[in-house]
Amino acid sequence: MGKIQKLKMNLLAILLAIVLFLLQEVNCHGDHQPLSRIAIHKTVFALHENARVKASPTVLGLKGQNTEWVTVKFNSPNPSVDDWIAVFSPAKFNASSCPAEYSSVHTPLLCSAPIKYQYANYTSPDYKHTGKGLLNLQLINQRSDFSFALFSGGLSNPKLVAVSNTVVFANPKPPVYPRLAQGKIWNEMTVTWTSGYGIDEAEPFVEWGQKGGDKVRSPAGTMTFDRNSLCGAPASTLGWRDPGFIHTSFLKELWPNTKYVYKLGHKLSDGSYIWSQEYHFRSSPYPGQNSLQRIVVFGDMGKDEADGSNEYNNFQHGALNTTAQLIQDLKNIDIVFHIGDLAYANGYLSQWDQFTAQVEPIASTVPYMVASGNHERDWPNSGSFYRTLDSGGECGVLAQTMFYFPAESSEKFMYSTDYGMFHFCIADTEHDWREGTEQYKFIEHCLASVDRQKQPWLIFLAHRVLGYSSGSFYVDEGSFAEPMGRESLQKLWQKYKVDIAIYGHVHNYERTCPVYENICTSDEKHSYKGSLNGTIHVVAGGGGAGLAEFGSVKTKWSLVKDYDYGFVKLTAFDHSNLLFEYKKSRDGKVYDSFRISRDYRDILACTIDSCSSTTLAS
Repeated sequence: MGKIQKLKMNLLAILLAIVLFLLQEVNCHGDHQPLSRIAIHKTVFALHENARVKASPTVLGLKGQNTEWVTVKFNSPNPSVDDWIAVFSPAKFNASSCPAEYSSVHTPLLCSAPIKYQYANYTSPDYKHTGKGLLNLQLINQRSDFSFALFSGGLSNPKLVAVSNTVVFANPKPPVYPRLAQGKIWNEMTVTWTSGYGIDEAEPFVEWGQKGGDKVRSPAGTMTFDRNSLCGAPASTLGWRDPGFIHTSFLKELWPNTKYVYKLGHKLSDGSYIWSQEYHFRSSPYPGQNSLQRIVVFGDMGKDEADGSNEYNNFQHGALNTTAQLIQDLKNIDIVFHIGDLAYANGYLSQWDQFTAQVEPIASTVPYMVASGNHERDWPNSGSFYRTLDSGGECGVLAQTMFYFPAESSEKFMYSTDYGMFHFCIADTEHDWREGTEQYKFIEHCLASVDRQKQPWLIFLAHRVLGYSSGSFYVDEGSFAEPMGRESLQKLWQKYKVDIAIYGHVHNYERTCPVYENICTSDEKHSYKGSLNGTIHVVAGGGGAGLAEFGSVKTKWSLVKDYDYGFVKLTAFDHSNLLFEYKKSRDGKVYDSFRISRDYRDILACTIDSCSSTTLAS
């Protein structure tokens, strides 16, 4: 049997497996799934002995890099403007790694979707006439090898023409993409990272200490998961990709507001070591410490491709711009909150590696605190409050494994954290928040437990809008927020005098007046002095995902709307002065801002429904 005939048989098996997946998949938010544009079930084989795909260099990371550019050269005897290149990783699968759904399909099988694709003429405009093309594609170290395939027929009628050689990183298993997060107490920092080393192969740890001082080593715990941990397709089928091993170490008893350096390490069984590069971070200030403190908040960023590949090009235009602006201004940022819809992997697990690689310059330097969104958690009959298919079968497993957050239970993303003069209460909108629930009790305890004399700035964060939004889908519902959200929680916000509530989910920017029960409690728009008498609600869902339209209904409580990508920044100068800024991702300039100036007695002052009713008798 010739090589071409063997390849045809193997690839036929691959496509049969893909058809099985497509028959069971319900396409939710199809524009969120780049691979859903490919009608892979219609693929026919057009392998041509004169067609070639060649990728170089074949070995990457020879100087320790975990991101490299690869040149892919290709030629076709029958070129078309619809031809495209797919990137596969791993380059090959065998039958033992395929799930039970594919047991009836002939082996060997490739049970993984491409990780991205690009049109053949993207950088070769004469490809249609010459049949020769070239692409420069960026690869990250993802614990496996890569191959490249040339297809004709466009995305709707794909025909496989040729497959490339294999490309691999020199060491595909090193510790990569560290993510910092605050621990459960103020003087603890956690470091989470990914590697290819299980605990039977190497001992993971972090070597750290003050710059120029003695270093200590803190051991790390190791986690992973398999297909059976996931809730459905595509996460457990074509979207499945081995996640490697996720390690978390706890760096304890830190001095406040102090610079530390750290390296990720693995001690192999032969006594040798694998090291990451050296990173650094600044520890959190003591709760209530009076110092300059700068907070960035946004939601719904996702990932994008620096090489321009089509994988998310029509959906997440702003992700790289937001990331670049934060990196550029990182010396003026102390902590980041990404409030849900993190990677938009939607069941395609390779995207989580790519997302953590994208945010590494940020997350390795300042705490990167996350919240849960619908695209991390929601799946029918999985315990989520909403029964949509938005997580692509992940049902929270990826988010709660890839990132640490200081919650009591990793299955519920509700937690509190302190940063100096700030106290944050982070809600999990994918679990029930209504009065009488576990989460409602958590939110009230979180808001009630803060000492406002030490931490005057009380901030509520959540993914879905529980307060106010003019997003078109909320306006169409007539609720201007998640139904039952405001009704359940506004008494708590008012009673405990929450300053600002920030949400994602709606992919735009909007700011309200200080508001309670749909009524503005101040006519001021940019300079608030004394008590707010209500809460300012902000939608900051323009981190990078496709923008959302505003409804046509005008409301008195909505002060500023912006249909663009951006993020918000809170700067506390001291216990009495706070600056809020909304910056656009395309240029980092401030497009909306306000200040709050007040004293502790202003927080103590009673306003509507913020103090218990009293009588002369009491």
